[in-house]
Amino acid sequence: FLKGRWPTAFLAITGIQALINLAFEAYVFGKFQLSLGAYITDPQVQSQYKTIPTFLTLFIFGFLYELIIVLDALRMKNTIQIIGVCIANLALLVYAALQIEQIQVALGILEVNGALEPGTTSAMLWSDIKAYLIASPVIIAVTTIAMVYVAWKLYQQFAWDILKNIGADYRMKKRFLHYQIYIALLKFDFFFFLGFIIQFVVVVAQKTDPEFALTIATIPITIAILIAAAFFTQRENKPGMVVVIILYFGGLSYFIFKLFRIYEPSHAQFYMAVRRSLTAFAVITILLIIMTIINAIICMHNFGAGLKAHLMAPRRDEEKTDANSFGMTDVKSPMQNRMTID
Repeated sequence: FLKGRWPTAFLAITGIQALINLAFEAYVFGKFQLSLGAYITDPQVQSQYKTIPTFLTLFIFGFLYELIIVLDALRMKNTIQIIGVCIANLALLVYAALQIEQIQVALGILEVNGALEPGTTSAMLWSDIKAYLIASPVIIAVTTIAMVYVAWKLYQQFAWDILKNIGADYRMKKRFLHYQIYIALLKFDFFFFLGFIIQFVVVVAQKTDPEFALTIATIPITIAILIAAAFFTQRENKPGMVVVIILYFGGLSYFIFKLFRIYEPSHAQFYMAVRRSLTAFAVITILLIIMTIINAIICMHNFGAGLKAHLMAPRRDEEKTDANSFGMTDVKSPMQNRMTID
């Protein structure tokens, strides 16, 4: 599936971006850890201890997950998912930009509370890592421009496959387009949901707080819901889809609640260390859930119109997988692999 210039270029751009930015984040993390002094037990200081490690963890997860999504999109020749990767990269750009001020503030708080190594000031440490923190969003911005250009080339390259395998049935193509968008949204829902949860659990929640255990429990539950959503859509199971949509509204309510909680005066201090990044993730997740609900309803409306036969059709020999396996994928047939936007 990497045969050809543009698929290889898209994967290479994504991989190089990941390597460079993770190297920068690792350097910042290393300098931070080596500059810490006596451990301070004050809750406000403890949350600042976790700021930089949390950023590093999220970037590792974000870039690796993006690589997996890219490989999946190229293998399936899924233009929708490739476009989604470009948009997700913009979200990583925002996150990289937000970390600059949050890390600077964290260093200042650590210095004031005597948490840095004797002889090390926040200004000294900031001067060592500032260039790397600023370079990170710049690199992501340049990479995103390159990704958009290559994505356009991939769109043109995959168009011939569409013509050969799909035909000119506009209504069926439109139904399939909504299906592709829906499945792609599920994949990105998971990323932004987990990104929010990681920040909340590591920096904000206390292990003795009941919400800590409940939040951890939402991770496997969410994975199960997303897999079920893809399964029910593919099988055109209306009762299952209704249940999934109801659960979406539950998730939407949760993130709206957390967004207000971040700025609620009685709780704002607990979120201060990662308030901006949590806000960004919460807003993006809310928008994604709304889009997911809309597309789920559209897909359910299309049930019984003939799309299921295409989705359930056997795949070509070179693309066969275990018939008993099921993943959160949008492809079951060559027709499905090669659909793009009209």
